Amino acid sequence: QVQLVESGGGLVQAGGSLRLSCAASGRTFSSYAVTWFRQAPGKEREFVAAISWSGGDTRYGDSVKGRFTISRDNTKNTVYLQMNSLKPEDTAVYYCAANSYTSTIPKTYDYWGQGTQVTVSS
Repeated sequence: QVQLVESGGGLVQAGGSLRLSCAASGRTFSSYAVTWFRQAPGKEREFVAAISWSGGDTRYGDSVKGRFTISRDNTKNTVYLQMNSLKPEDTAVYYCAANSYTSTIPKTYDYWGQGTQVTVSS
């Protein structure tokens, strides 16, 4: 079992930055790939970024490439999502999810955090 808790969301103006954290419980966190998804009201859950268990492989959704950076510190059981140059269309609830392999498909993930709200104003 893996338990995940997101934090770091909030209200920012367009062009601003936020850093989200995904903290995991358990001693086996380093063996999991971790992915960030987001979901805006009335929309499907969208892939944002993913990182392998080693941190050596990262992937990004087209809408966030060049603006967001995913990283992990396995000694702290934490994955980060640095979000720069935020746009109003980035407004959503952001979730982290863990899997034994990297995937961009939400239905393949069994372990999810509770989500953290990110709101970007114009």
